[in-house]
Amino acid sequence: MKTMKWILGLMAAVTLSMTAAITTAQAGSVLKIVPHADLKNTDPIWTTAYITRNNGYMIYDTLFAMDETFNVHPQMAGSHSVSDDGLVHTITLRDGLKWHDGSSVTSADCIASINRWGKRDGMGQQLLAVVDTMFTVDDNTFEITLTEPWGLLTTALGKMSSNVPFMMPAEKAYTDPFKQVPMPLIGSGPYKFVEAEWVPGAKVVYEKFADYVPRSEPASAAAGGKVANFDRVEWLYIPDQNSAMNALINGEVDYFEAPQSDLYDLLDAADGVTTGQRDNYGSQGWLRINHLNAPFDNVKARHAVQLLVDQEIYLQAIVGTPDLYRTCGAMFLCGTPYETLAGSERVMTQDIEKAKALLKEAGYNGEKIVLMHPTDIPALSHATQVTASLLRKAGINLEVQAMDWSTLTSRRAEKKSIADGGWNIFHTSWIAPDLLNPVANIGVSGGGVEKAWFGWPTDAKVEELRQAFARETDPAKQKDLADQVQARAMDVVTYVPIGQYLSKYAYRSDRLQGILKGPVPLFWNLSAK
Repeated sequence: MKTMKWILGLMAAVTLSMTAAITTAQAGSVLKIVPHADLKNTDPIWTTAYITRNNGYMIYDTLFAMDETFNVHPQMAGSHSVSDDGLVHTITLRDGLKWHDGSSVTSADCIASINRWGKRDGMGQQLLAVVDTMFTVDDNTFEITLTEPWGLLTTALGKMSSNVPFMMPAEKAYTDPFKQVPMPLIGSGPYKFVEAEWVPGAKVVYEKFADYVPRSEPASAAAGGKVANFDRVEWLYIPDQNSAMNALINGEVDYFEAPQSDLYDLLDAADGVTTGQRDNYGSQGWLRINHLNAPFDNVKARHAVQLLVDQEIYLQAIVGTPDLYRTCGAMFLCGTPYETLAGSERVMTQDIEKAKALLKEAGYNGEKIVLMHPTDIPALSHATQVTASLLRKAGINLEVQAMDWSTLTSRRAEKKSIADGGWNIFHTSWIAPDLLNPVANIGVSGGGVEKAWFGWPTDAKVEELRQAFARETDPAKQKDLADQVQARAMDVVTYVPIGQYLSKYAYRSDRLQGILKGPVPLFWNLSAK
């Protein structure tokens, strides 16, 4: 331990340019955070990027919200009632809701926000498919009338992660959902976005919203009372992991959202620093394939990619420590009610020679394949390097294009051909709330270029099964439908799961208290010791 302390002391003594501009955090007034990525895209409906979602939680609020055990509670909603036939949902807003510009939140704002979110989000699309009408009763009350009973309505409106159904002022929510909401960002949440101090690639600043009225219940993940104990929150983007670690050890920041796994022991050994595990499910790694560009417009080529996978190799590269990962062929996560291994044989049994044969059958003849490489998120960077090695072993003519994560989240939305600057493959990861069933998991969608997530798989059968799951009320039948969805999604290859892994955050435990449990990093409830 003495040797470890000496090493830490030596590392902390080095002043690096990336942290030189960071001043010591002022406990009680300023909370300083190193986020997992740079914030470039600010609209959490336009993109599913988690950094944009996290920004959304700072400034927006939701009608319903999930606690740390994924139970749904009213949030902006003061009351919610359902007619006896299950067709009419009446939602009344709680008192005291204001936008950051001082105007009152209205039911018209909420209807516009639900409509916009529902055109992009997987659960939202399923909800809108059974909505007959949405109309205002008065400024504080609105009704959603369905064409048939749909038991997931509050689950959808309380969805914890991307795309989160954040409420926006109507004039913002009328923005085309395939274009970003224009500045200024106006929410009704506990913090205001300070546009004048936003420096993409360096810094995001939030100020406490004095007129925010928290719920009276204790905070639990995204639900309950959102109490802002700091007057100001600063996100300081430090892409170099060692620099971010040193900033935390030196007391220049308070919270390091996503340290890479080989730093955990160093962080735990540092005075005043503690690491914590956010939840027990962790993340599922994805290899996402673009169905629009050859050769992966041919299902045999997509099957070839499945056969290249060895989850153990990926997980060793991502986290290394066996007690922090598990191989898993379940798209809806292992250890959950809808866990199934249906159709996962190719993903769980590597066969490089068979992959080569399938590529040949698909007509692949050495054309360039573009793999996008996010260099600033260690887990995704390491996974990308494994994929690059495996694709080359299969004889792929590979071009690895390096970029930061924020650039990738813009690039992945482009449907261009490879000749025009398009892409074939990228890696991402998702947390449990985004994966727990066939409706929540947008990765299994076969909605094509209009409704599917980036990569745009098109398959009417998988969409038919997802809709049947959303409408089914019998748990046994739902489980059978979940099995069928996964089997079909695996055959179509909507995405390739590369296993589950846990990650940690690090913080100044001598300064901070009140960190909320749950898969999403939330920065209300935190207070200075």
